[in-house]
Amino acid sequence: MIESVLVANRGEIACRIIRTLRRMGIRSIAVYSDADRGALHVSLADVAIRIGPAPALDSYLDIAAIVAAAVRAGADAIHPGYGFLSENVELARATDVAGLVFIGPRPAALEVMGDKIRAKLHVVEHGVPVISGIAEPGLSDDDLVAAAPGVGYPLLIKPSAGGGGKGMQVVTHPRELEGAIASARRVAASAFGDDTLFLERLIAEPRHIEVQVLADEHGAVVHLGERECSLQRRHQKVIEEAPSPLLDTATRRRIGEAACAVARSVDYSGAGTVEFLVSAAAPDEFFFMEMNTRLQVEHPVTELVTGIDLVEWQVRVAAGQPLDFAQSDVRSTGHAVEARLYAEDPRRDFLPGAGTVVGLEHPSGDGIRTDTSLAMGVEVGAHYDPLLAKIIAHGSDRAEALDRLTTALAGTRVFGVTTNLEFLHNLLADADVRAGRLDTGLIERWLRHPDLRVAGADEMAAAALWLHSAAWADASSSPWSAPSGWRLGAPRPVAYDLVAGQLHAEVAVEGAAHDAIVTVDGVSRRAGIRVADGAATVELDGVVTTWHGRLDGGGVWLAAGAFSCFVRRRSRAERVADDVAALTRTPGAGSPEVRVPMPGTVVALGISSGEPVEAGQLLLTVEAMKMEHKLLAGVAGTATLNVSVGDVVALDQLVATITPPPRAPADEGEKP
Repeated sequence: MIESVLVANRGEIACRIIRTLRRMGIRSIAVYSDADRGALHVSLADVAIRIGPAPALDSYLDIAAIVAAAVRAGADAIHPGYGFLSENVELARATDVAGLVFIGPRPAALEVMGDKIRAKLHVVEHGVPVISGIAEPGLSDDDLVAAAPGVGYPLLIKPSAGGGGKGMQVVTHPRELEGAIASARRVAASAFGDDTLFLERLIAEPRHIEVQVLADEHGAVVHLGERECSLQRRHQKVIEEAPSPLLDTATRRRIGEAACAVARSVDYSGAGTVEFLVSAAAPDEFFFMEMNTRLQVEHPVTELVTGIDLVEWQVRVAAGQPLDFAQSDVRSTGHAVEARLYAEDPRRDFLPGAGTVVGLEHPSGDGIRTDTSLAMGVEVGAHYDPLLAKIIAHGSDRAEALDRLTTALAGTRVFGVTTNLEFLHNLLADADVRAGRLDTGLIERWLRHPDLRVAGADEMAAAALWLHSAAWADASSSPWSAPSGWRLGAPRPVAYDLVAGQLHAEVAVEGAAHDAIVTVDGVSRRAGIRVADGAATVELDGVVTTWHGRLDGGGVWLAAGAFSCFVRRRSRAERVADDVAALTRTPGAGSPEVRVPMPGTVVALGISSGEPVEAGQLLLTVEAMKMEHKLLAGVAGTATLNVSVGDVVALDQLVATITPPPRAPADEGEKP
């Protein structure tokens, strides 16, 4: 009997596992790092134990700390979730040594399938087709460089340990190879504790299709159908669905049988996923990529179409129970689609975001499910993967599922953290997506014209009115502090210096918030606002718009449908600093200051402090949420770095300053 389970993970997957454990009457134990002390999974669990500081290597990747926490809390078993140590054979062995149950496959299966290089070699021996490339243990950087011409360009660099697209690099030209290898090794080491790499030929317009398998310890293996995961950005899945709109009945049967054969070849037990690439031009051909020996992020779509709780069956199999159904008993009903909500900004090349949740509204409705780590007051940091929640819709067919998910996304609100919500909403409306014409490059093509809304004069006016209304409310006890603009003589409008993304506007509001004149960059309109229960009705020259929002520090979050933005009021110190910088800046030149566009950790330096640089030259690389971001020089000159490798940097922190070269002396007779 398993009566108590430690969940060796965090975020939405820890919350999702804990909910099933509670339904099964099993005691749940959470672990957390210092960064997650206030996280939702900590409050949901029956017991929570600190395992270390914020860096994953010192907490969620610390096997000794996790096993010690399980023993200390009296756990019977450890569930690894996905990511982190979920496919780590050493955790499985350490769990066994401690006398506990590992809720996952046996170590032998983890050894073979947890290493993508070994997995490819293994399945080839069993007649499963694979993608061409070089997959050998212990390949050095020189080995990879030497092998690349034989693989051919474009090619894909892939970490052998872990998944989720982390560390994967597309290389289209030999000159990109060495830098891509270095980047892939850093990310793989940070995310999985293993920087082993291999190369694969990049297949043009592939479709990513995976099969969910479930096996017990008595030899039974079944598959629960396939999932289409072709909608990806930077090899990270964004939208997943079940079943795939591509496969016909015969191919669906063949790919399911192949997945079960892969599972049987390693005596698999528990839930796992076998991933394939399928050519859009030849949908009856498929190639093995890897087997994920764990639960997948997208498992809810399979649960919704089959009615089978995969976490429950993971626990039951780990407890030694046999599957109580056969392949012929598995039924797929309707269609399910999942969207991944990330803390990232699509308008800034998907830079990861951070912040504290100050407002939250989850979607509801028929067929809607939300797996989330979000709650009011939760702090979203830069130490871990930016996945915040998964919003899933089930319908009688694909069209209904897509419609329900689109509506659900429009009804989701997250204030305090910038997300990809509008990006997801707009992507679902794409004609190719609606028609099921998918491939792994579709999103990159679609992003040329994503039709993402940007803040404009209406948003600036609404934000100024909301801030004006709040100031009036705060001054209700004293008329002398009201922002009325009153003075001897003519009233003076109240000035709001506002910024939203790249937009800067000077806004003036004259009068009370409910009856005012608002002027944005010199254009005046009759305006009014009424705020109640987190929503505001804003009237601008007779046109009424409803905004949802929350005040946050010196600004306000605004949302309408899936669109949202943060409009903040610039401080006096910012205005003075900009005015001073403008005095010495050459017109048209970039900024001599280099600031971090997101919080993270410095992982590499492109130069030494004091070196001359050219505009566009790499200065340093910052890792945030398991992704690397390169900071470049905006102007030529001598660069002074303010950080070193390993430093933790905050949003907008000054990390480098570039001093332009001295101007040449004026020629004789030239006026100074």
